[in-house]
Amino acid sequence: MELWTLWCACVQALRPACTRQATFQWMRAALMGLCVRADRAGVTSLVRALALEPKQYLRLLHLFHSEALSLERLTALWVRFCQRHLAPLEVGGARVVLADGLKVPKEGRKMPAVKKLHQESTNNSKPEWIWGHSFQALAQLVRTPDGRVTSVPLVARIHEGVIDSAAEERRTLLDRLVALFFAVAREIPRRVLLVADAYYASGKVIRPLLGQGHHLVTRVRRNAVAYERPARRRRRAPGRPRKYGRKRRLEAILQQGSGFVTAPSPVYDESGVEIAYAHRNLLWRPVGELVRFVFVRHPRRGDLILLSTDLTLDPLDVIALYGYRFKIEGGFRQAVQVIGTYAYHFWMAGMSTRKRTSGNQDIRKRSRVYQDAVRRKLTAYHRFVQLGCVAQGLLQLLAIEKRATVWQRFRSWLRTMNPDLPPSELVVAQALRTTLPEFLADPAAPHDLVKFLERIRDPEILRAYERAA
Repeated sequence: MELWTLWCACVQALRPACTRQATFQWMRAALMGLCVRADRAGVTSLVRALALEPKQYLRLLHLFHSEALSLERLTALWVRFCQRHLAPLEVGGARVVLADGLKVPKEGRKMPAVKKLHQESTNNSKPEWIWGHSFQALAQLVRTPDGRVTSVPLVARIHEGVIDSAAEERRTLLDRLVALFFAVAREIPRRVLLVADAYYASGKVIRPLLGQGHHLVTRVRRNAVAYERPARRRRRAPGRPRKYGRKRRLEAILQQGSGFVTAPSPVYDESGVEIAYAHRNLLWRPVGELVRFVFVRHPRRGDLILLSTDLTLDPLDVIALYGYRFKIEGGFRQAVQVIGTYAYHFWMAGMSTRKRTSGNQDIRKRSRVYQDAVRRKLTAYHRFVQLGCVAQGLLQLLAIEKRATVWQRFRSWLRTMNPDLPPSELVVAQALRTTLPEFLADPAAPHDLVKFLERIRDPEILRAYERAA
């Protein structure tokens, strides 16, 4: 009861995203299904998890396609909720947001934005080429009461696959990520420090961020070059003053022995590890301004060159922040394997079948009705994914706030159980699943929720579940 009471109070904060009370009831039911389902078979698993009548399947489909659930409003409310009810990590007065891309396999030939994608990975289990959707996502770092750091998903959007205007055709993935970041940063009452991998070490990302007062921490390739400040002239000479001084190869600085100091590794979960590091403030041509390069020699992970646009950041803070970047990768794994955030299967019946080797889908020459249908389907994908991000964040919040209660209500077994640590999303989902019947039978449960579920659930399925239990 305690877990579901907090869950309902958190979901109530998202009520303004729905234009009608009925829409909110269906959104709450969808979130409940995402949090307790035991499989990831799209909307079908939501029907099974809540024992709904089979005809309610179409109504859930309508929810994800309905304009009564505002995607922009839902995203903004969720970002604000994370700022108020969690403990965002702050470094130098800035809150930390992670960015990364994710490629989700999709086999549907009648799914908009599905295209042939290349996967750059050293994992042998991943094929080099897949057919699917290309996402870019943002997550926020938060602190737990015991001092640990975790990442909470904020938003994920499909940024490839469809061309519907000349302006959209010119926008790169970096441009789209920056636009998504600014939409999130507007809801954060602090300046933001974006942490991303080497793909985002570009002037297209850094210049807009600096223009809005935000900063970037990333990795640069070893073959990159930078420049010292030019020497000041004593006398005015003809021609434009030099903007860049002596050229410096970053790999040469990394390999030289002078200037490095040793310190305990600031990377999380590393103890007894000594690293050597040095930093230089140099001009970087893609930005045209001074940035801070941090050169790291790690005894286990090898050498690394990091970049920070904030010149006031301590080098050890830069190293620690980039170490946290892997948190978003762990969040992707939970979203795919536990929550099923990307397990949607929405088809567009009127869509022209496309070949396997197809790239971006250009709809500019199609009819207005066809273009609107493609955009409607993409928005449905985004609503499903955004609700998946909310469901994962709610499970993380329960793990942080109600750790002892979650382990008590888990009522199962894991080989790696450790009640002294915050439970994973899998453990919280199991605890919610086992306590759902008790919650709905409790007189203190929200009356409108209980009444709504009684109306859409199938009594025969419920009796079958009771007999199986």
